[in-house]
Amino acid sequence: MKQLLIALVFLTTALSYAQDKGSIVGKLTDKEYNNEPLAFANILIKGTTNGTTSDMDGVYAFTDVTPGTYIIIYSFVGYQTQEVPVEVTAGNATQIDITMSASAAALDEVVIQTTTRKESESALLLGQKKAVSFQASIGADELSRKGVSDVATAVTKVSGISKQEGSGSIFVRGLGDRYNITTLNGLPLPSNNPSNKNIILDIFTTDIVQYVGISKTFESQNYADFGGANIDIRSKRFSGSPFVSFAAGLGANSNVLKVDDFYLQDGPNYWGFATGSKPNDPLLPYDYGTSWDRQESKNTLNNNYSLSGGKKFGFGEKSSIGAFITASFDAENKFLEGYDRGNITAQGTINSDFYKRAYIHNTNTTVMGSADYNINNNHSILFTSMFLNSTSQDYSEYEGTNQNFDGGAPGAGDISGYIKRGTFDKTALFVNQVLGEHQFNDKWEANWAIGFSSMNNVIPDRMQNTFVPARDDSSNYTFFTDSSIHNHRYYQNLDEKEFSANAAVTYNFNKDEAEDLFKGKATLGYSGKMKDIEFDSQQYAFFPEANSITFSEDGIHNVDEYLGPNYFNPNQGDSTSEINQLYNGNLDVHSVFANLQYQFSEKFSVIAGLRVEQLDQSVYYISLLEPNGDSSEYSPLNFLPSLIAKYTLNDKQNLKFAASKTYTLPQFKEKVRILFQDVTQDYIGNPTLYASTNYNVDLGWEFYPDRGELLSLTAFGKLIQNPINEMFTNSSAGNITYANTGEQAVAAGVELEVRKDLFEMEKENDLTNKLSFGVNGSYIYHNQDLDKDKVYEENGFGANFTFDEAKLAGASDFLANADVTYLTEFSEHSNLSATLAYAYFSDKLAVLGTQNKGNMIDKSINNLDFILKSNLTGNLQLGLAFKNILDPTFERIQEQSKVEGSTSGDILVSSYKAGSEFSLSLKYIF
Repeated sequence: MKQLLIALVFLTTALSYAQDKGSIVGKLTDKEYNNEPLAFANILIKGTTNGTTSDMDGVYAFTDVTPGTYIIIYSFVGYQTQEVPVEVTAGNATQIDITMSASAAALDEVVIQTTTRKESESALLLGQKKAVSFQASIGADELSRKGVSDVATAVTKVSGISKQEGSGSIFVRGLGDRYNITTLNGLPLPSNNPSNKNIILDIFTTDIVQYVGISKTFESQNYADFGGANIDIRSKRFSGSPFVSFAAGLGANSNVLKVDDFYLQDGPNYWGFATGSKPNDPLLPYDYGTSWDRQESKNTLNNNYSLSGGKKFGFGEKSSIGAFITASFDAENKFLEGYDRGNITAQGTINSDFYKRAYIHNTNTTVMGSADYNINNNHSILFTSMFLNSTSQDYSEYEGTNQNFDGGAPGAGDISGYIKRGTFDKTALFVNQVLGEHQFNDKWEANWAIGFSSMNNVIPDRMQNTFVPARDDSSNYTFFTDSSIHNHRYYQNLDEKEFSANAAVTYNFNKDEAEDLFKGKATLGYSGKMKDIEFDSQQYAFFPEANSITFSEDGIHNVDEYLGPNYFNPNQGDSTSEINQLYNGNLDVHSVFANLQYQFSEKFSVIAGLRVEQLDQSVYYISLLEPNGDSSEYSPLNFLPSLIAKYTLNDKQNLKFAASKTYTLPQFKEKVRILFQDVTQDYIGNPTLYASTNYNVDLGWEFYPDRGELLSLTAFGKLIQNPINEMFTNSSAGNITYANTGEQAVAAGVELEVRKDLFEMEKENDLTNKLSFGVNGSYIYHNQDLDKDKVYEENGFGANFTFDEAKLAGASDFLANADVTYLTEFSEHSNLSATLAYAYFSDKLAVLGTQNKGNMIDKSINNLDFILKSNLTGNLQLGLAFKNILDPTFERIQEQSKVEGSTSGDILVSSYKAGSEFSLSLKYIF
């Protein structure tokens, strides 16, 4: 393609100009972006005013050039400027092809206004260096190198961030889901789980990601329900040459390979789209279209497929549309086994003690398209549309004891039993966004964004059966029926619709003519969102008459027969019940914000901001506990200041400071008195919850030794007033609820990050051998006071905390990530890279203990991954990944040994191994 473009330029110049003139032609490519064409770079004949720019294909040309010797200057924002001598002869076209690479020093001389090429590690670091505010980003190039396949794993590669295994919840500096906010291109995303504020990030595959930005400091243009981080997913845009690519992968989980049979519940299909529906008479257990019994699955290998393509269409000299579309599907299987225990007393008695086997099948289907319309160099509009379907099937079997089981012969005291539960969880998300950027002149600019998202999360046909030994002096089993949870079908529907909009106008002032830069920038804007949420659930429970239906142990997996019409008869003592619960809520946020940025000197810059926000949160609910319904309202007006300062020590070092005030809202589910039941743990909401107030401060030092290298050290502190926590209630049932548990919590710590090239050796033909590494680590001190009197006065229920103070829930004292990569190039288009990535987090608090029960603690974890990738040609890429090599045991304990006067040691609450993952992948670019 390049040869054809250059040939056309040659032909044009030969036909158009006299033979006593010459020409200079060539093509620019971008080293930071896999040698893609570099558009809109500047090319100037030194000492003259004769200049041009490269077109969309990176091609440039000077025609009608007088023969002689010249120096050509090649420059682009944030890239090393190159000067190349050239001799022009009459009647000839001299070809000069240039590869441009990023320069850390170049950024001190320019203001970055472009958003292209944000996938490369070097470009993202350059943006971080130039920015006045604190920034951390991870781009598509780094995600690919580290073998990261989802956004949840991606953000854990940033210092101070960890992920809770099995839940997808992200913890930033010890602050969990409620303290973070997730956006797509700066606009909010809905949650797919009523228990969470944020959408689970592992449902986003990295196929849609250009880069992920993580802001741990608040700025007034961002949403203020924030204490940990704003995680902003920037959707992929098209740039470079037209392409179509296809990728496929195949893998397996070591745990799944070990089991003889793999089981799932009946109903959902392999692809994750079929859901099922309630029967006409849901109170007849044999009227359902799906079986009560497990089904064997033969599709136990993990696999993924993706198809992507992009092309740019030009309109005149300056207008173009870059179109990009991607579609992907991936499926994974897991098998987990280990202990699952609940309702553990302060004396160490385990009232619910099971060994659990879980068979899990997850799918993600994503389709995303974008159209990036550059009207001209000053005006652009981006349209993004995304559909995502994410599902999880979890068929689990529990075998063990429960103090409430009444099985066994009379007086025998047999409390053994068996539970099987199948849950299918499906999320369909549809997002549409339009974003605009406008540069009216060198002083005035504007940007705006409008988004609409709709999300539907369903649990269609969760099913559970519970069995205990029969009371007939035999080895038979029967159904256990002391509550509605034990033999039931459950349907849940969550709909969330959200309209959001951002708009801002910026005025640049006080221009320094010598530097051709404005010292000041004033921004005034609006941001808002209007969310409506509807939740409803129906649970249909079945109560066979005590001991009336008995069967052998094999009958546990033949429930269709024993809850069929030949056995289950409501007219002969068997009974049913129906529980309907719902809540409807809305959250409206309307804000105006103002920022003033000023460069007081060449080295010192400040951004002062204020956000004034009117917030309205209301929820109405009907539940088993509140059959007549109840509601909760919260409508504060918030004034939220922020201050950011940057001092440039020299060309390679920065000092940065940030301080702000924000808040943290409780979630809708936490504010409704609805009982949510799991197998070994129940949760109940608290309508009197209210928002926490957060005060945040950061001080950081950054050092950029060379392109792509970084050494940074950041100290941070947070004061949280009226923090919200999960806590055990004072009841014997051991339910978990939510409360503002004390006056304040504090968190303070340091984060260290290092990115360094250990060595780089140039081989023949400009080929490279390179060894690089990155490491980041965090230490966090965190503490909160616990006040039982405050909880009682504000909520009307007791909270006899076991301790007077505790650490923050979800916070680890130590977090660390490290990776080392070796790259060797065999030719311009073939190479081999190998990456070893390690992650660690120390123990962290899960749930606060009460009534002399110890706190629930998640134990420390080490993780190690190995990723091997090879570009065999410019079109074909192969990959090999071995993840979770160490296969650690995930454990949660009740820390009873730290309770004063306790004679019990720590008690294991849950444990399992996730298994190692093996995968092979292939990608071909047409």
